[in-house]
Amino acid sequence: MRDLLRYATWLAIVVAMFVLIAQPVGHAARFSLSIIVIALLGAIMLLKLDGFWRHIFLALASVVILQYAYWRTTSTLPPLEDLYSFIPGVILYAAEMYCILMLGISLFVVADPIDRPRAPQLADDESPTVDVFIPTYNEDREILALTVAAARAMDYPSDKFTVYLLDDGGTDQKRNADDPVAAAQAKERAAILKDLCSDLGAVYMTRQENVHAKAGNLNAALWRTHADLVVVFDADHAPERNFLRETVGYFLEDERLFLVQTPHFFSNPDPIERNLGTFGRMPSENEMFYGKIQKGLDRWNASFFCGSAAVLRREALEEVGGFSGITITEDCETALELHARGWNSLYIDKPLISGLQPETFASFVGQRSRWCQGMVQILMLKNPLFKRGLSLPQRLSYISSSLFWFFPFVRAVFFVAPLLFILFDMKIFVASFEDFFAYTVMYLIVGEMVRSYLYGSVRWPWISELYEYVQSVYLFQAIISVLLKPKSPTFKVTAKGVSLKQDRLSELSLPYFIIFGILCFTLFVAAYRYNTEPEISSLLLIVGAWNWMNLMIAGCALGVVTERSQDLAGVELPLRTNVELQFGETVLRGAITEASAKGAKLIPAQGASRMLRKGEYGRLQLLNVSSTMLVTSLPVSIAGGAPDEDGAIALRFDAEPYHFPIIAELLMHDMSVVREQRALRQRPKSMIAGSIRILRWAIMCPLAAIGVALGGKPADKAEPQRLKPLAGAALAAAPVRHQEAGE
Repeated sequence: MRDLLRYATWLAIVVAMFVLIAQPVGHAARFSLSIIVIALLGAIMLLKLDGFWRHIFLALASVVILQYAYWRTTSTLPPLEDLYSFIPGVILYAAEMYCILMLGISLFVVADPIDRPRAPQLADDESPTVDVFIPTYNEDREILALTVAAARAMDYPSDKFTVYLLDDGGTDQKRNADDPVAAAQAKERAAILKDLCSDLGAVYMTRQENVHAKAGNLNAALWRTHADLVVVFDADHAPERNFLRETVGYFLEDERLFLVQTPHFFSNPDPIERNLGTFGRMPSENEMFYGKIQKGLDRWNASFFCGSAAVLRREALEEVGGFSGITITEDCETALELHARGWNSLYIDKPLISGLQPETFASFVGQRSRWCQGMVQILMLKNPLFKRGLSLPQRLSYISSSLFWFFPFVRAVFFVAPLLFILFDMKIFVASFEDFFAYTVMYLIVGEMVRSYLYGSVRWPWISELYEYVQSVYLFQAIISVLLKPKSPTFKVTAKGVSLKQDRLSELSLPYFIIFGILCFTLFVAAYRYNTEPEISSLLLIVGAWNWMNLMIAGCALGVVTERSQDLAGVELPLRTNVELQFGETVLRGAITEASAKGAKLIPAQGASRMLRKGEYGRLQLLNVSSTMLVTSLPVSIAGGAPDEDGAIALRFDAEPYHFPIIAELLMHDMSVVREQRALRQRPKSMIAGSIRILRWAIMCPLAAIGVALGGKPADKAEPQRLKPLAGAALAAAPVRHQEAGE
């Protein structure tokens, strides 16, 4: 009843106001109505009202949005007899209506998000059995060792869960390949991973043939195991120790629950964050999806499987024949099939894993191409609008997730449209300056207010435009290929664990330089025409400003494709862990504040730094470590001499695979510091501050790109990017003491 009242209020306001919108009044009255709405929206935002007021806010915003759509439809299209302008004008109109349609669906999806309570805590004797699947194809042993060790260390009855490493790089097909080199590599990989599983207490499993990619790999294990629940972790997704305690309990509350999905949290920057130097300060791109959209989808029982960091019910998977593999996004496709059969899903917004993002721009584009093609495949092959068994909200939720990936077409239209007027004099948008201000400017202001109200804490101004633009250049072709041959895309593993030894331009950078050059030329032409054609100066001012905004985004993109060097450390997290460091008979105490699988930063107790020498070897002992752990200390060496500016000393781990349980204990025992850091960076940034940042990037990034292209140093060199420990994060270290033999 509460939900019905909220949406009825929203609908009533929109219907009442639409009647006013359809009245034949001038732009002055429209402008006045928009100002009133903007004032009301501003008051709701200033007072930070939510709940029922959230629907009032969205209803009021819908008034201005519909007002613009009505005016755009009835008053701005070029005349049909002028086909030269009419055809591109209709294309631009269609792109704008797509945006308004997507906005309307997304507002419905996120209008009433859910925050789930903590999972019921189960006694050992009532805990269901769990099979943990870690599919792998070509990942490094070190990445796999951390994930397997962390999975084995999860807090759960040891006789009720088993960890399986599913090796698709060592299948019978690969080990018996005709190419002797490839066959030898596959055999060597299989032997290495078998030893790794033996050292860490996991089960090595492979299959005969590499069919149906990841879905086939998971299904091969599904039919050979028997636990009640199945957990899936990507090869680079190391889970927190209490992952199962925070998820499994929900399944005993709902016998029709098939999925508990948790966020994907990444400890390294994606190429945009790294190359622009925003990691650790700005919310990551996926925080909008996992922090807002998935919670909105959860309201409609439409949160879907994201391929990893999730728990699924075996009974449900078996009902649909296992993980779906018709498309290359087996995760969302599997969830769609199960939702259509009446199964339920659940999402909890609590990061419980730490993974790796693609390090290079090419890998990033490859990953997004796969996501894009898979979601378009779902739309074409299993259209959610016509899928039997789904509720109307579920249909809208899935169609929103699928249609979103057509943004490359819209971005292309919005980038080309100003060029058509400035360079070719096409009148694709018929409007006076006064009407443009009364309708278009008000619509843009309200759109920005909606974005800030709903997503301001997880998405800064202009960042969505930048992410969409840098993807669009290559996703455009990917979408076309699916539209022509829906079943043609093949699953490609995203490359991770790549180090960059020096700054360089991405191998995909050329189109971005060409587009930037075209936009610069167009801006010059617009300025020239503004001074020589005063009769259209007002239109040139508007369209020129549009082109200038596109140019800013294109300039920032040159910074994105200028790859910054990095020394890969894998999963690297801020911590709060007290340790002891032993050198011969000397024992030092300190606090680890940052750590990776390769090393750590130690803040020693008073005076400890004077006793340490670069290259000196010792052993690191965690305090309060589990008594059941076979290996309880880790060999380390001093990686640097003097402490850094924070007083920390760099340690290098000299670890073998059997040491990874203690590394996993160090890194993944407790991610509370990570969650605190994530919460702190989720803060809004004003449109003014966001625009200033974009303007600075737009100026500096092209200079940096040109510098790298000419073989010089990039301007505005970014700092090494990592998650910083919180202020005061280190626990108080005990005083240094000398330990006598036998003490």
